[in-house]
Amino acid sequence: MADDEHGAHPTSDDRSTLADLDDSLLGGARTLTLRDLAEQAGTSLDLVRLYWRTLGLPQPDADELVFTSLDAAAVRRWVDLRREHGVDERTAISLTRALGHTADRLALWQVEALVEDLSRRYELDDTSARLLVLDRIADLAPLLESQLVHAWRRQLAAISGRLAAEFGHQRTERPDPGALPLARAVGFADMVSFTRRTAGLGSTDLSEFVQRFETAARDVVTSAGGRVVKTIGDAVLFVADDVTTGARVALGLARVLGGDLDVEREREAGGLAEGARGVTPVRVGFVWGRVLSRFGDVFGPPVNLAARLTDIADPSTVLTDATTAELLARNPRLVCEPQPERDLAGLGPVAPVLLRTA
Repeated sequence: MADDEHGAHPTSDDRSTLADLDDSLLGGARTLTLRDLAEQAGTSLDLVRLYWRTLGLPQPDADELVFTSLDAAAVRRWVDLRREHGVDERTAISLTRALGHTADRLALWQVEALVEDLSRRYELDDTSARLLVLDRIADLAPLLESQLVHAWRRQLAAISGRLAAEFGHQRTERPDPGALPLARAVGFADMVSFTRRTAGLGSTDLSEFVQRFETAARDVVTSAGGRVVKTIGDAVLFVADDVTTGARVALGLARVLGGDLDVEREREAGGLAEGARGVTPVRVGFVWGRVLSRFGDVFGPPVNLAARLTDIADPSTVLTDATTAELLARNPRLVCEPQPERDLAGLGPVAPVLLRTA
């Protein structure tokens, strides 16, 4: 069969809808090519291709009409970043890649959240809900855009404040060039028996289960003064600026996410949707040490050690290492209990310490 017999080619109504979305989201019709963008920005075709590729978007032919005036303005700003501010190509690529990676995940997250909302509110099947989102996205886009800009400004201000507080007094000091730059508490919280607990869940129940875990984990981390670096399905990686805050985050995760969710019992009770909103026990490992922060992530030996401690922790407990425990030993609200030495993969013998509240 030809592609149009499968419905692969857009209908006239589809083309009209896409044209309306282009006008709303992209600022007008797609009348420009890659060559046009390069000419308007006064740069090479290869650099424009590089910009588009680092945004994580499909690569069109050089003479394909797929770009708008807003695309041309964005390329000009990227070129100006290098010309006027002296940012080298490697840094410009990193900045753009950060935008592409984050925007891709953000847009998908928001669309899927809207699909779930419309599906619940109007009792629609998944396909119908997605079509309804398509009809409404142009009206919602300005609101989502304004919230994005506001959130980004607040996050940038928060990061700037932390940098000023941590490093402002060190302008005349010379740091150790051989050490990783940031001293941080780093920790993981890993959901117990994720595969077993989610086996057989439908898309709605699985989505609610994971969303509940991520939401609860983020709330605990941020309310205790830490920051979520990333969530990885059934795990969360967090950091804190001081060791006491790190301990507070770790213990909070073990405590708040300690409620068990019996999937089979919930299924037998008549539906998972409500039960899937529950939380589930986690194992937590956290340590203090020096890390490197890049690409919105953190790297270094403390990250690896925290992950390995998480692997061997019992459900709803927190493990740390002897060095971190020594820093916490004088805190009357905490108790550190040395555990038998364990051989951790890739790290060798480590003496874990069980951390709990007094």
